[in-house]
Amino acid sequence: VACHCDPLCENLLDTGERMWIIDWEYSGMNDPMWDLGDLSVEGAFTPEQVGWATEAIDENLSALSPRAKRASADGDGAFIEDFCNWNRLPAMERFIKESPGAEIAAQLTGSDTIRLYHDHVLVKEPGTKQHTPWHQDQPYYNVDGVQNASMWFPVDPVARSATLEFIAGSHRGPWYMPRTFLDDEAKWFPDGALAELPDFSAEPERWRVLGWELEPGDAVFFNMLTVHGAGGVSGVNRRRVLSVRFLGDDMAHAPRRWTTSPPFDGLDAEIPDGAPMDHPLFPMLWTRADGLVAKA
Repeated sequence: VACHCDPLCENLLDTGERMWIIDWEYSGMNDPMWDLGDLSVEGAFTPEQVGWATEAIDENLSALSPRAKRASADGDGAFIEDFCNWNRLPAMERFIKESPGAEIAAQLTGSDTIRLYHDHVLVKEPGTKQHTPWHQDQPYYNVDGVQNASMWFPVDPVARSATLEFIAGSHRGPWYMPRTFLDDEAKWFPDGALAELPDFSAEPERWRVLGWELEPGDAVFFNMLTVHGAGGVSGVNRRRVLSVRFLGDDMAHAPRRWTTSPPFDGLDAEIPDGAPMDHPLFPMLWTRADGLVAKA
């Protein structure tokens, strides 16, 4: 579709009666995700594929890895996260390699190839009040580039109040200070090294918030630099999510001075700075020539 391709706040003028979009220098045909930074995809996954993801999450919860952590207080419901388990959980590997997620990521990023970066299980048990604070994923990672997509795939119905929300257009930058979810610590960069997150709620006319009520089989895709967050889970509802991060054509290794999340210990010695993520930890999932690699 026709896109502006540079939707910074400075290019949106609100007169109180009409919104004007200026500076069309970079406009052209593109995917709408380029302007918004996130996109909801409804019903693209079959019930069987939802079953694979459900099995993967439940197996992961029953045997957490050393990377797992609780992101909620002891007196709150459990908010559990775990990372990088695809190569020990067959159901997770099958979901990642055989479901349409990689192909959708290729379409959204305009890539000829899609690799896996990592899997991320996020589960909020019933009654968990802990919010997932606004944040970007990119500052935690050891990759650079723009052709990337994160998929947030719930296997339970998700109410609008508990869904993942996004600040539209925030994938254009800048980087904001990453902090720990539970205690708001700046563990990756020194305080003052990056801009702090704006108070998005104070200027709703400037910061457009996107979010969708979701059913099993739906997914949300977003750029790694898009600011996002989520509410707690009320009542008896459970919110189990398998998130998969995909790497497109221009994504390259970017060794960091800080410990990334998730960490990839020893990778700096195996992949040069600036090189493609050609490594068994990051298998090729889809190519434009052959489609899904697992089915080629």
